Amino acid sequence: MSTMKGVIFPGDKRVEIKEFPIPTPAQGEVLVKLKASAICRSDMSLYYGNGQAVVGGDAAKTGAIIPGHEPAGVVERVGDGVNSIKEGDRVAVYLADGCGECAHCKSGYMMFCKSWQCIGFDRHGGDADYIVVPEKNCMKLPDGLSYAAAAVSTDAVGTLYHAQKRLGISGRDTLVIFGLGPMGGAGILVAKALGATVIAVDMIDERLELAKELGADFTLNGKHVKVVEEIMAITNGRGADAAIDCSGNTHAENQALDCVRPHGRVAFVGECKESTIRPSEQLIRKQITLIGSWYFPIQEFDEITELIVRKNIPVEKLITHTFPLEEAATAFRLFDERKTEKAVFIWE
Repeated sequence: MSTMKGVIFPGDKRVEIKEFPIPTPAQGEVLVKLKASAICRSDMSLYYGNGQAVVGGDAAKTGAIIPGHEPAGVVERVGDGVNSIKEGDRVAVYLADGCGECAHCKSGYMMFCKSWQCIGFDRHGGDADYIVVPEKNCMKLPDGLSYAAAAVSTDAVGTLYHAQKRLGISGRDTLVIFGLGPMGGAGILVAKALGATVIAVDMIDERLELAKELGADFTLNGKHVKVVEEIMAITNGRGADAAIDCSGNTHAENQALDCVRPHGRVAFVGECKESTIRPSEQLIRKQITLIGSWYFPIQEFDEITELIVRKNIPVEKLITHTFPLEEAATAFRLFDERKTEKAVFIWE
């Protein structure tokens, strides 16, 4: 068999499954046979096809790139000069490919490289039977981690692990998480593994139910309660130690700043083009630390998967739906309509 199936987005919410030649790995590349590929909210910017791709350059706007930036699979072939990866290795794929030479690439943060390309936006991604990626983008999986869990552990769990590591979250902390989509859900799992008490906030009851299942100690529906007042009551008037916004909603960003105590720590993870905050009251006079946090450096994946396996974190609970690739049109439509939370393509 010399061809494979792959998804493309011609635009206007259309989904096509096309035949592609199975790619050949070049020098320093590997061919991965896909086993799982997760759908992410940022894929919707390609699905709508209005030239508004969240990341990526001109290629991302063509409608000809196979999406999927959260893939995992098994290495089928390796190109010349590949030393660290061999056929049969189980791997997840790091979404950013950088030059390999600049300070950012050498620090593991390839997404800060001036010439970086995003897999699934600038070059073919994981919503296909096979993918070719650079050797340096392959992250080996521990035996105890399924392909589906691995796919979800890249963007969702990885991003929230990195944010909480930077915030120094531990068992001393009460952490508030705003926005309980897959990112927020992953945040709950990570925070509980690190020992924190978690207050989960959303406007959708189904998400709050899932948050309880994932281990949230308290759940608040922002439609029905005054969120900051409730958090103050839960923390005996002190305020939370830390907060993470995964919603990108300016109202939630403000509540995150308002609900933490003096010397509190806040991370913004949810994408947001602009927001209005009150620096004197929310930042300066409480001496808040506010960070933006995006993805993780590649070498941290070993830490992330080690924590998942050692603490037996039920990452697969984040997955609400699985689909075969043939049902891509349905999968993306339901995801767009928010009928699914984390959806993953699975190859048996």
